[in-house]
Amino acid sequence: MKFFATCARGTEGALRKELSGLRLHGVKGERGGVAFEATTLEAGMRACLHSRTAMRVLLELARFPAPDATALYDGARTVEWDAWLTARTTLAVDASVQSETLTHSGFAALKVKDAVVDVLREKLGARPDVDPKDPDVRIVLHLARDEATLSLDLAGEPLHKRGYRVSLGPAPLKETLAASVLLLGGANPELPFVDPMAGSGTLAIEQAQRARRIAPGQDRAFGFQRWPPYRGKLQSVFDRLRAEARAAALPRPPAPILARDFHPKAVEALRRNVAAAGLEADITIEQGDARRLDLQGTPGTIATNPPYGERLMSDPASKGRSGGRTDTETLKLRGFYRGLAEMFDRQHGWTALLLAGNPFLAEAMSGKAEVDHRLWNGPLEIHLLRYRIP
Repeated sequence: MKFFATCARGTEGALRKELSGLRLHGVKGERGGVAFEATTLEAGMRACLHSRTAMRVLLELARFPAPDATALYDGARTVEWDAWLTARTTLAVDASVQSETLTHSGFAALKVKDAVVDVLREKLGARPDVDPKDPDVRIVLHLARDEATLSLDLAGEPLHKRGYRVSLGPAPLKETLAASVLLLGGANPELPFVDPMAGSGTLAIEQAQRARRIAPGQDRAFGFQRWPPYRGKLQSVFDRLRAEARAAALPRPPAPILARDFHPKAVEALRRNVAAAGLEADITIEQGDARRLDLQGTPGTIATNPPYGERLMSDPASKGRSGGRTDTETLKLRGFYRGLAEMFDRQHGWTALLLAGNPFLAEAMSGKAEVDHRLWNGPLEIHLLRYRIP
């Protein structure tokens, strides 16, 4: 069996390292994700359960030339769809298309859907219904350079939906991106951790789960649990995997974890999310200005996602008519970053991981970052910067 775990652009290295750590076979990084191989579905289940950085896990069913709509329909008909669906199973087809002849993703998805229901009608005497919002089985078509790949989505809901985000702050990080930042930045789960601008708390929560070895998917449902073949042996396999994951979790993190924010509403959202994650005893929550942070004790990691500019500016009088940043805003932002840089300089022996969405931040810091890794937070290009504070 061939699998492909998708991830955010720039995080492929983190995902490759993670899947290799799960002892999956044939792990190979590609653009937009990581491929791996196995003889059973257990490997895909394990990836869904344990991966902190993957967005989806796909099981490849077929790969074939598809220069036009007819070839796409004919190729989709060669798949033994009755092995994965019944007449009572709902389905949906997601398509991504990069083709000179098939340019409309909705049309390509429709051709695959037609092939699937035609095959099942011929074999079973009835056809399944389509449910684009909440299907039992989600089929994924990727069409590029006149080659089609058909896969099944094991995840169902995207894997970043852990279930603990009950309150959102401004510009929150996705859980998978936060986990990638911690992995790529080398945040040691055995050492103290601080986020001085925690917002909704995603970095701190992801670090706490890493430190306690809590599988990110242990309390959520997956798409493969609704597949007809799941009932029986596959269900027993997944029950064993989940039980093993829960047994491996530590009762508490090995080092303190602190999450702070200046804004009362953010602190309240942070408290709700930490409670939803079941980590109230593991994360200390404080309200305070990040620039006045003064850490004592054993050094560890300070990781944070500072405002890029738009989140910081709230004075309507400082807005230009064009909606762009004015000189006043620029001065405020540079001053804020200088205050942060001075705070970091005081935390001797700590490692700083910063998500920089604005070049002013790197300019304010003392010295050059030892790591500068390009990532994307949605459509925004950002840089993961790592500094060792002398």
